[in-house]
Amino acid sequence: MRPSRWTALVAVLVLLAGCSGMPSAYDLPLPGGADVGDRPYRVTVEFDDVLDLVPQAAVKVADVPVGRVEEIGLSEDGSVALVRLLVNGDVRLPADARGLLRQSSLLGEKYVELAPGDGGAGDGGAGGELVDGAVVPVARTNRNPEVEEVLGALSMLLNGGGIGQVQDISRELGAAFDGNTGQARSLLSTVDEFVRRLDERRADITRAVDGLARLSEVLAAQKPGIAEVLDGVEPGLRVLEEQRGQLVGLLGALDRLSGVAVDTVERSREDLVADLEALEPVLRELAEAGQDLPRSLELLLTFPFTDAVLDGVKGDYLNTYLELKGGPR
Repeated sequence: MRPSRWTALVAVLVLLAGCSGMPSAYDLPLPGGADVGDRPYRVTVEFDDVLDLVPQAAVKVADVPVGRVEEIGLSEDGSVALVRLLVNGDVRLPADARGLLRQSSLLGEKYVELAPGDGGAGDGGAGGELVDGAVVPVARTNRNPEVEEVLGALSMLLNGGGIGQVQDISRELGAAFDGNTGQARSLLSTVDEFVRRLDERRADITRAVDGLARLSEVLAAQKPGIAEVLDGVEPGLRVLEEQRGQLVGLLGALDRLSGVAVDTVERSREDLVADLEALEPVLRELAEAGQDLPRSLELLLTFPFTDAVLDGVKGDYLNTYLELKGGPR
């Protein structure tokens, strides 16, 4: 091999070795991108779908560039996309910040927007702020619908019979209200009154729902006891099932007994009414006797003396004073 060929081969190898150490196009920052400063921090944002987001895309807060997308990858189980952001260290964000995938215009580039959250606790934050290495979970991320998705949904509506269904609904509503304007107005008024009354009783409804929630908690806490009671009821139900024939016979006998009793009362009704009417004078006299009747009953045990004689009984003898008067016969 000639020396010139050796020289050319060595030059090509050196050139290839130099090219292998060069950064890729995704590693080069975009011109006019955000200044991340001397002490940037990294935040990982989880997305269900990153669409066509690419590394070096902008990261914005309130439409102001504050960083860039450093790397895009997948989680270990492949369920979510992991987007690592490089954010300017002077930008402070709450620990519950949200990550939103936005588009600068209808056909513009994608970028990641960081926005304050709803006040919940964040992941990876300390002191209420995002710090280096923090993770924004997929539950706090979202994306805008793509133009293709909107056009596809519109095409499905126009071509899939959606317009015809809307026309059918409109036609049926027109037929329902035709000549029934008064009834429709009355119905709307009734619904409005119903909703207004529900709104007035909103506090009571809330208390009732809270009461049901507390009852559910109590029942859940006593679930073992309830299960034990139900297990204890099972043998009794089994006995009732075994004695079902006897219970049916008992109820049949009671039914026949009630029939006989009703028939007997019906047949002797006149005699029974006559007996009750005959008792009426006796009961009236007893009522008029009042307290005299109880006092007279006190003499039954000590006749012919009053119950005061009991105070004179001492053992087996009786102390008493007698005053006897005699006269000629």
